[in-house]
This record gives sequence, C-alpha cells and structure tokens, in this order.
Amino acid sequence: MNAIDTTFSRRKGTIDMAHGGGGRAMTELISGLFQKHLGNPILAQGNDAALLEAPQGRLVMSTDGHVISPIFFPGGDIGSLSVHGTLNDVAMAGAKPLYLTAGFILEEGYPLADLERIVVSMAHAAREAGVPIVTGDTKVVEKGKGDGVFITTTGLGVVPEGVHVSVERARPGQAILLSGSIGDHGVAILSKRENLEFETEIRSDSAALHTLVADMVATAPGIAVLRDPTRGGLAATLNEIARAAKVGMHLDETAIPVKPDVAAACELLGLDPLYVANEGKLICLCEPDDAEPLLAAMKAHPLGKDAARIGTLTKDDAHLVEMETGIGGLRVVDWLSGEQLPRIC
Repeated sequence: MNAIDTTFSRRKGTIDMAHGGGGRAMTELISGLFQKHLGNPILAQGNDAALLEAPQGRLVMSTDGHVISPIFFPGGDIGSLSVHGTLNDVAMAGAKPLYLTAGFILEEGYPLADLERIVVSMAHAAREAGVPIVTGDTKVVEKGKGDGVFITTTGLGVVPEGVHVSVERARPGQAILLSGSIGDHGVAILSKRENLEFETEIRSDSAALHTLVADMVATAPGIAVLRDPTRGGLAATLNEIARAAKVGMHLDETAIPVKPDVAAACELLGLDPLYVANEGKLICLCEPDDAEPLLAAMKAHPLGKDAARIGTLTKDDAHLVEMETGIGGLRVVDWLSGEQLPRIC
C-alpha cells in the first residue's frame, strides 16, 4: 500500500462545510485527495459521468451503502470494505466486475488525515482487485448529522455466456458449499467496538471474492446459486435462499468451519457464529456431481482453502433450515430475532 501523503491533511485539518460547497475548497479536496489516490484514465475524464466501453454479455449492477462502526477495525476499514462488499455482490451473480463508483457523505469536523487513510485503503483494494473507481460524488453534512464517513459504492459487471446464477435454480438434492470459516468479521468488529482483548487478534475476513468465483465458474458453469453471508450471517442467508427457492436445508454442524478463537469469543459473548456477519465468504449451491470438483477449485484458491460441504437442499413445504448437531440432535436454524450486531458493514 502507498504511504499516506499528509501534506493536504496538515494544511486543512478537518472537513468543513466548504468542502461540499462546490468552490475552491471542494476542488482542492477532490484533486488533492480523491483524484490523487483513486486516479485512473476513466476518472481523469473529469466529466459528470464516466464514458465507458460497452461490454459484450449480460450486465450486472449492484449498489451498497457502508455505515460501519468503528470505521477502522482489525483487517480493514470502511474504505476497503466498501470496495470488497460491492465487488462481492456483483460476483455473486457469477459476473466479472468491471467498474466501481463511490459516493461519500462526510461529517463536518472529520479529520482529513483519517479520510485520506480511508481513501488510500480504498484505492489499494480497488487496484488489488483490478477494478477501477471511475466516478463518484462527495457531500458534507453539518456536525452531529452524520457519523464521520458514510460510503456508497456501485459496481458494474458482466456475466459470461453459459452462466446463470439465480435462486430460482435451487432445487432439492443440491449440495451446499461454504468457502471458509464463519464469524470472523463480526467478532473483529465487536472486539474493537467494545475494547475487548483476546489471546490472539481476531481479524475481519473482508476480501474481494470475484477471482474465487471466476475459478469456480470455470470449473462448473452450472452453479445454481452464489451468496455472501453478510448481515445475519450464514443462518440468515440460508433462510433467505430456502424461502425464496421454496426448499428445505439439512446442515451438518460438524462440517461448518469456525476458527477456535472465534468460537471461543462467541461463547464468551453469548453469540452464535451462525448469525455473525462475514465479509469474505460465500455460499454455493450446486449439483451433487459438481460438488467435489468445485471444492477442489475452491481449496486451490487462497480465499477458499478452508472450503467445506456443509449440507444438502431438501424437499420441505415449510422451507426449514435444519441442522444435525455435533451430539446427534436436530436443531432448526431459524431467522435471527432482532439485530445481533448493528453497524457491521
């Protein structure tokens, strides 16, 4: 990652209302911070809208707002998260992400040094993913009417020929695959928020999953469903799929990967890892014959090395997600009641 140049930050100090007023201060903010770190040939066009080459194939677009608290956390920050989160939403359609846009809501009084740190992180995440931020917008609200920084990102991607990933293709008998351990992101956020100290630092799993998805699609173009289990965790995402597809699910608790330190933290805090948010994991529903080749492809990728087959879709008119526990019982994995962890993305 590039070192942060604090010249602009030292000169200005904090965000003020003039930074959103359309005058000299706003121009300096855009050129001295956003264009400096996020710059690319398309952004350099300098128009109100980015002029893009039209790709061949079906387009996918997704928008995501990011309001996480705290803004900086072990394993990432709101900048990298805003890139990863939207890229993952596009990738869950089986698409290759092509472009990103970014909108910033800044609170008056927010330190420019912190904003620059966020933008540098965002730029690094976009470059690492190979997806440029091609246009954006900045607004400033009065002190007390925001919470530092809110970021909204929109992603545009293209789906390869022969790929059709949709919940309508889920059916009984399909395998449920999970790309890795659950709960890392939510526990990392909570530990920072509550100033909790564990024996080892728990870091967010925030990551862009599109290269993992590309390897999976190349291995099995007939993948039925892809989802990233963010808010509400694995449990909420599986219930969403079950209800939308009108199927049931049977899970194996012993097959669901949870890191020992995350499991211990959840036990201490009274949390269920199934309901804790993730930002770098995906769920895949596929035909049984594709399960082993897909698992092999996932485990060969750095973001899928702990991938596992965790269950099977079933015929169930009640659309229940049931889990066989480690002691041999059967538990209904229901919807989350209330909000287990607020402001996690």
